Amino acid sequence: MKVRIGYGLGVRTTLNDESFGVVVDALERLRFDSLWLSERIGGAAPDPVVGMAFAAGRTDRLKLGMSVMVLPGRNPVVVAKELATLDRLSGGRLLPAFGLGVADPHEQQAFGVERGERAAWFDEALAVIRACWTDERVTHDGPRFHYDGLRVEPKPRQSPPDVWLGGIAPSELRRVGRLADGWLPSFVTPRDAAAGRAVIEQVAAEHDREIEAEHFGVLVPYTLDGLPDTVMATLAARRPDLEDPAELVPRGWVALVDTVEAFLAAGTSKFVVLPLVEPASAVAWTDHLAEAADVLLPLQT
Repeated sequence: MKVRIGYGLGVRTTLNDESFGVVVDALERLRFDSLWLSERIGGAAPDPVVGMAFAAGRTDRLKLGMSVMVLPGRNPVVVAKELATLDRLSGGRLLPAFGLGVADPHEQQAFGVERGERAAWFDEALAVIRACWTDERVTHDGPRFHYDGLRVEPKPRQSPPDVWLGGIAPSELRRVGRLADGWLPSFVTPRDAAAGRAVIEQVAAEHDREIEAEHFGVLVPYTLDGLPDTVMATLAARRPDLEDPAELVPRGWVALVDTVEAFLAAGTSKFVVLPLVEPASAVAWTDHLAEAADVLLPLQT
């Protein structure tokens, strides 16, 4: 099993100036596997496509993913063209991950899709994107999109890129089984990962599909200090089924390593770690990543 560890910046990051490049350079130099950027229109986080393109231009090996890019409300042909171009310019380092978008009125207003329409829009848009990546001419006649012999170039370097989806709700697990090439949930326990994988593999088999054993990952938030009250409240609301939602966030390097090893035992091999409390400056980020490399990268195989 190939173990890979990347870094996510999350929707609360403020790395949207020159400091972003400093962090990208450190991730490349320290040989982390990947960088993952989240999307939030009303937040300070950089746009994921722009951020990935910027990172691709100053690195040679760092893989680039989004966690996640919202599909409902976007033109899927334009998305397919943008991401195929990025995959080619980066030498095949794109890790596309898509989602429905956060259930927040502000964000839904920005994308212009009613909450009840998001799932159907997502499914159709993803089918169009994949057709643009693989077909010489795209013909599609659906509820939202209509194309007749549309040519979309260039094709991505990967043929095609594997699509990662997240989520832990029953409907989300079924969607992963039906449509995804990989699963990258967040704020889950190793127990959740094992149970979710069983559902995904069952649904995939029902649709004559198979997800590679190497394509089960997890985003692990962590902190080196205590959790802010606002974060604890968010965790409790997100996972009311857990007696102690703080178990979703390991505290300290030793706890983070223990958590990664617990996920490895559950069959998960691809990791995106994310500091819930960001280092305060670019220099603090580079020091933080150097410490992280010392404790985490020995786990890569």
